[in-house]
Amino acid sequence: MRRLFAITLVLAGLSAVSCNQTSGTSQKGEATYKTLEVSLSDITLSTGYSAAINGVQTVEIRPQVSGMITDILIEEGESVKKGQVLFIIDQTPYKAAYEIAVANVKSAEANLSTAQLVYESNKELFEQDVVSEFDLMTAQNSLTEAKARLTLCKAEEVNASNNLSYTEVRSPVNGVASMIPYRVGALVSSNISQPLVTVSDDSRVYAYFSMAENQMLDMVIQYGTLDNAIKQMPEVELIMSNGQSYEHRGKINAISGTISETTGAVSIRAMFSNKSHLLRNGGSGTIIIPVERKNAMIIPQSATFELQDRVFVYKVVDGKASATEIHISPQNNGTEYIVEKGLSVGDVIVAEGAGLIKEGTQIISKTEEGAE
Repeated sequence: MRRLFAITLVLAGLSAVSCNQTSGTSQKGEATYKTLEVSLSDITLSTGYSAAINGVQTVEIRPQVSGMITDILIEEGESVKKGQVLFIIDQTPYKAAYEIAVANVKSAEANLSTAQLVYESNKELFEQDVVSEFDLMTAQNSLTEAKARLTLCKAEEVNASNNLSYTEVRSPVNGVASMIPYRVGALVSSNISQPLVTVSDDSRVYAYFSMAENQMLDMVIQYGTLDNAIKQMPEVELIMSNGQSYEHRGKINAISGTISETTGAVSIRAMFSNKSHLLRNGGSGTIIIPVERKNAMIIPQSATFELQDRVFVYKVVDGKASATEIHISPQNNGTEYIVEKGLSVGDVIVAEGAGLIKEGTQIISKTEEGAE
């Protein structure tokens, strides 16, 4: 009995030691952490998209006739007006062709007059039984042929006139001329690989960029319809290739009706004023789109930690840290997350140092207000 009693005492002592050690660890685990109470607030996030810049209208100008360039009337990079003559192609053969066409028209008109007289004369003689019906029909056929010949000659005259006018290569739009790869004396034609010049109307520019399908759907749902999204979306910012913000804000004015099968993205176009001609056709930049979220659940990124591509926070439950998985919006401002699922208004979470805390850590709260 004495030995049994002694053993019981020893076990009781070990139990007491064990309890003291656990309590000591808990006391060491206690620390003061900044916490916050989850609430709802409004936030505006910005998302960047790589963009290609094009003039509102860009035209590659090629000659409509073949020949040698005899004059170049513009400078590279010069502003040009619609209808302005840019190049002159050797006019000599086209002037000759036009003069021949004019002469052919006059000859055809004379032949028609003669055929008309012969027909009318034969018609009167036929009525007097002086000539046969065959003679009358022959005269009528000659008249018809003369009329057709005149029509053909007039068409050739118009064609020759057009070809002569095409020797003066004009700009079809207002804009700025590109570099010119040809010089006086070069032989050109309508099928040249490089255009004579490219004229870009960049008084306004389009910035083309792509948005993931899910982001586009979120945007449409937010505004109700695609048309409403285009009309009501806030103005967008353009970050130029040098990293500076463009002075004017732009407006999204077109969203593609199809989704790319290869990228799963939607093409979008924003338009910017460019009266200073700072932006050039073929340039690049980044479109910044502000996204407004009303009554969003916002938490600092410092309150989260990741494990196997999943995001967690530590909720304070009965004074202890409890790891809780959350689902966040893919859009963020670099310092805060929008929580889509996993937390409720009024929950208290550890606001900083989540990666240093362990499950069950005693939390002495130093509570701050939820993100505004």
